[in-house]
Amino acid sequence: MDKKKLIAEIENYLNEELITITASAKSAYEAATHPDSRAEDQYDTRGLEASYLAGAQAERASEIKRQLLIYKYLPVRAFGDNDVICPGALAELELNGKRAFYFLVPQGGGLITQVDGVPVQVITPHSPMGEALLGRKTGDLLDVEIRDTVREYRVISVS
Repeated sequence: MDKKKLIAEIENYLNEELITITASAKSAYEAATHPDSRAEDQYDTRGLEASYLAGAQAERASEIKRQLLIYKYLPVRAFGDNDVICPGALAELELNGKRAFYFLVPQGGGLITQVDGVPVQVITPHSPMGEALLGRKTGDLLDVEIRDTVREYRVISVS
């Protein structure tokens, strides 16, 4: 699988999300500062709620910008069979005969995207899967505990 293509897919997704969240933040800010949002009595919190929403959306936009910077400068290198898994690695794992791809990044996990029709889950070292993958190599077995269930995965390849 082409990691540069994977990173481009992730960056495209984040850029689209940034456009959407920026527009939402602007709309919430306008609602918060609109004269109609002025409190009519002590229980009217429309303006206050809109300002909280605008602030949270602006923070999310900043977070997306930080993630885009991470991907811009994330080293894209080839991993060999004897290289250990670290951020920047794309690992193919097998569980009960089924294979799945996991892309380990420093921050911003949780996204599932596709490259050439193949799903790839983006994870961080702070996730159970990411923590279990760190330092492993092709051929290693790893136990991952998710919701009180331990699953044994085998590392098929690292790139």
